[in-house]
Amino acid sequence: MRFEIKPRYYDPVKEEIEQRTAQIKRELQAEGALPIEDEDEDNLRRNYGGSLRGAFSSGSQLKGRKTSSLHSAGLIRMVIFILLIGGLFGYIYYGPEVFYILLYAVMGIFGFTLLLKLRRKRN
Repeated sequence: MRFEIKPRYYDPVKEEIEQRTAQIKRELQAEGALPIEDEDEDNLRRNYGGSLRGAFSSGSQLKGRKTSSLHSAGLIRMVIFILLIGGLFGYIYYGPEVFYILLYAVMGIFGFTLLLKLRRKRN
């Protein structure tokens, strides 16, 4: 025969059992309870990250932890946006001197945040 066509049948129960046994086998190999074969070693490295996905996001310590307002990404974005808009309008009204003013402002903000971090480390 020129072509060999094998019909495929989908059995969800059988597929779920195979996936579960493969996952348990990978976990046991990762723990060292089963010896790792050569072809399984590559699969273990490739698929081990799937079980870790989302495992750290459900930690209760991270949910209760409050972040500082200086480390907020939204605050940093807002400061950058204000500096860009201020630079644009300042250039229109005052000319290129506004860039020196913005440079001093950025250096002042950076120095202020550095001072706050140093104070926090002392306490």
